[in-house]
Amino acid sequence: MLLLDVGNSRCKWALVRDGQWPHRGALGNTEFRALQQAFAQLPAPSRILVSNVAGVPMAERVQALCAAWSCPPQFVQAQAQQCGVRNGYEQPQRLGSDRWAALIAAWHQVRGACLVVNCGTATTVDALSAEGEFLGGLILPGVYLMQQSLLGNTAQLKQANGALRDFPLNTADAIRSGVLRATLGAIEHQHALLAARYPSARCLLSGGAADQVLPHLDMTPECTDNLVLHGLQIIGEEKP
Repeated sequence: MLLLDVGNSRCKWALVRDGQWPHRGALGNTEFRALQQAFAQLPAPSRILVSNVAGVPMAERVQALCAAWSCPPQFVQAQAQQCGVRNGYEQPQRLGSDRWAALIAAWHQVRGACLVVNCGTATTVDALSAEGEFLGGLILPGVYLMQQSLLGNTAQLKQANGALRDFPLNTADAIRSGVLRATLGAIEHQHALLAARYPSARCLLSGGAADQVLPHLDMTPECTDNLVLHGLQIIGEEKP
C-alpha cells in the first residue's frame, strides 16, 4: 500500500510492505515536480489510501501523481465507526480525514482515554474516551499561522524572533508568548477536562510544530510521529 497524508501545506507518504515502511518522504504541496520525481522512484503499489485536507485542487494533483499506476487513489473519509473507534461528531462524515486517521492510530496505540494533539498548519486537540469514542475536539490556528496572521494584519508589528516569557517586556516576546500560551492553554485545558472523566488519560503529541510546544507543556505527552499515516495503514489493513 501507498499511504498519503496530504495536509494544508505538506504531503507525507509511506509505502507499506509486510507491515514495514521501506520508503517514506515529505514535500511541500506546491513542489509538484519534486513530488513527481519522488513518486516515480517508488515501486508500483497495489492500493493507494489518501487523507486529503487540502481541497479539490490538491486531490486532482494526487490523482495526476498516481495516474501511472493501475490502482486509483482511495480518498479516506471519516465513518460513524471504524477500526474500533466510534465517531461522536454530529455529522460523522464532516470530521476531517486527518483527524479521523489520527484518532484510529491513537486508539490502537493507547487502547484507552487519550488526548490526540496534532501541531501543524492548524492545531487539533481531540479527545478519545476509554471505550474508543471520539468525544469531540478543538481546531485552532497553528503556532506559525497564528503568529503570521498577527504580523500580517497589524500595521506596526514587524517580524522578529521572540521567546516565551512569563511577563514579556518587548513586542517580539509578547507575540511569541501569546501564540504559545494560547496553544498550551488549549492543550492543557482539554487534557484536564478529559482527565476529570478518565484520571489515567494520556496525551499523544504529533505534527511539525510539536517540538515548539513540547518543552513548555505542564504535563508529559507521548510524542508520536506520523499518526495520520499510521491510521491510514490500520484502515487499509482492516479485515472486511
